[in-house]
Amino acid sequence: MGRVPVRRIPADYAVSGRRAVRVTLVAAAGFYLFRYGLDRPVAATYALFAAVAVGGLAKIPGTGRQRAATVLRLLPVCWLLIVVGTCLSVRTWSAVVGMLAVGFALAFAAVGGPRLAGAAPGLQLLYILPSFPPYAPDTLGERLIGTTTGLALFIAVEALVFPEPGPPSYRARAAHAARTAAHCAALLATAPYTLTGSDIRAAWETSRSLRSLTVPEADRPAGPGVRDRALAHTGLTTRTLLSRLAQLPAPPDGQPGPEPTAVLQAVAQLATATATCLAAGPSPVAAYEHLVTARARLSAVSVGPRTAPVPETARAPAPEAAAAAALDFPPPVLRRHAAVLEIADAALAMAAAADLAVRGRHAALEIAQSRFWYAGTWTPALWWHRLRGHAGRRSVFFQNAARIALALTAARLVAGVDTLPHGFWAMLATLTLTRTTMDETWHTIRLALAGTLAGAFVTAATLSLAGPHTAVYAVVLPVWMLFAFTVGPVKGVGWAQGLFTVLVALVFAQLSVPTWRLAEVRMLDVLVGSAIGAVFGLLAWPRGAHDELRQAAAELLRRAAEIVVATGASVAGGGAVVVAPPGQPGHRSLQRAVVLAESAYAQFQSEPTPFGGAARRAAPPAVDWQATLLTGHHTLWGSERLLTPPLTGLGTAAAESVGALGDRVAGRMLLVSAALDPGADTPAGPVPLIDPALGQAVTEPPGAPRLYYATVSWLESLLTDLTRIAHGGSGPGPDPHPP
Repeated sequence: MGRVPVRRIPADYAVSGRRAVRVTLVAAAGFYLFRYGLDRPVAATYALFAAVAVGGLAKIPGTGRQRAATVLRLLPVCWLLIVVGTCLSVRTWSAVVGMLAVGFALAFAAVGGPRLAGAAPGLQLLYILPSFPPYAPDTLGERLIGTTTGLALFIAVEALVFPEPGPPSYRARAAHAARTAAHCAALLATAPYTLTGSDIRAAWETSRSLRSLTVPEADRPAGPGVRDRALAHTGLTTRTLLSRLAQLPAPPDGQPGPEPTAVLQAVAQLATATATCLAAGPSPVAAYEHLVTARARLSAVSVGPRTAPVPETARAPAPEAAAAAALDFPPPVLRRHAAVLEIADAALAMAAAADLAVRGRHAALEIAQSRFWYAGTWTPALWWHRLRGHAGRRSVFFQNAARIALALTAARLVAGVDTLPHGFWAMLATLTLTRTTMDETWHTIRLALAGTLAGAFVTAATLSLAGPHTAVYAVVLPVWMLFAFTVGPVKGVGWAQGLFTVLVALVFAQLSVPTWRLAEVRMLDVLVGSAIGAVFGLLAWPRGAHDELRQAAAELLRRAAEIVVATGASVAGGGAVVVAPPGQPGHRSLQRAVVLAESAYAQFQSEPTPFGGAARRAAPPAVDWQATLLTGHHTLWGSERLLTPPLTGLGTAAAESVGALGDRVAGRMLLVSAALDPGADTPAGPVPLIDPALGQAVTEPPGAPRLYYATVSWLESLLTDLTRIAHGGSGPGPDPHPP
């Protein structure tokens, strides 16, 4: 006889089932302990809903241990919400004002990263629960005891029951990428001085592993603190280093020269030391200084002194002598020298960022304040910087917080003025059914109402059959809870609402005398909450991030065009043209535009395409938004690098060539910006997104210094970025989404 095949549980049900077991254990244990063991119905209610809030409604990313750690840190916040909600429920007007302020603050806290964003709905529920009558400050102690018990049980169960293996941390990913960069640099420093196809593919794949889309939410360095910012900076600079190593051309004559070889060898050593540093090893001080010295020697051979920090012993000769030395090299050699120096810059930035990510303000490496402006800033100031940067209607974080806060406030007002029975359920419906786009909200509401109606029928039948027999509800509750929290997340919002309708009926039937009209009240509350959510979904930014991303990307390109023109003018004038130094208003405006575009892009990816696609009709059909964000980053990095003093003159011919190319790049940026977000008076004709002169070689003036080739290389890379924006990632190069 053949073996009977073993049917495996689908992965989605297995994941939700494990989570359902945890939530059920916590909720049932806390509820039964206080309801039947200690006869404390208030504490029982708060213990159960605390578990449901953080385990069911909240979507805290990560493994069980990571979620437990997040809830443990948020425990004081939970206590504060219970206290404030209890005190403000004395009057409807105070409860409404409190809901507006607290609701906005909790939703806006999503700027702090995915963990806070995931915890926000659960924290909202913990505040909503005590903000309804009866006003009973004398029960505050029971409420806090119940909430604390539920959260403590949740922390213990999440950490101990069904432990999950954790994915590689972002630091581990960055360390692996640094080792890959070291391998590539070592190969480029030895004959035949090129990378094989497999090495290039490995570099691209390693680079992709650092992109936020491929990193679990709980492990993304998205917080506003120094270490999180530095770790995110480490990922960006490592991706840049891998990209430049993969694109380094072979030596024109097969002989790279001793200085470029020494730089690549030093890059390999520094990348290896950086990987060790990320694994909690020592700071890569010696390797860092070695690369600084090797870089200074190559810079002296090519053009003379360029950037700090350079030890006095490694300073280049006078600019006149260096410029004369540069005339001995043909243009292909100078182009490769410029590319190698770009690699060195990326490696130095990677090492500095990694040291800052591991040791914070105790980092040992000398850093550039323009690039690591946050290094010496205290955490509260960094939080304020993050909050202030998103405190405007162009931020999707602000939009989402305003939408949900206004909807919850309206629901609380309606429930208080009309004395809506179980108005808590109406607010819960508003909280769970309001989405970031009107199309998605309406679709969700239709499913939720259908599910709630089905759940109301089941509830009415159950209450009619069981009557006042509390033991029946006590036996059925944990079984139904396990079923609801397993099936609901997999089957969707309709099933979730229907199953939850029966669940809350089973809970309240054990707290008061049950009647079949409880199902009627539940249906009415969900209908009211859904209507309020639909109204505010329609009035407050109904298209979510779909339009906001288009506008943010266009603004980013306009700011980038300004930086390109100013940087090109300063380089062409040898520093005689005054521009805002890195970190000053011009660069800060572009940095803020990049931040807003990144947040809009992150939400855009989580939103489904609107039905009919109306929200995307104004944008080109094949826009690569990731390439738009990279254009902003590349503009900032290149400008900071080129404006590092001292700036030497290019000569008349080289200055004219750089100016012409800079104007061309800025013009293309403005055209792409107009195509992404056409204004009311924008010409109606089609705007070509591809530069027709992209493939044409730039005229190279004889005797141009290395700074000229570095500037041209930066500007041509920006043109390539613009091509990828229009082609949806199918532009030239081995990777449609390079670092």
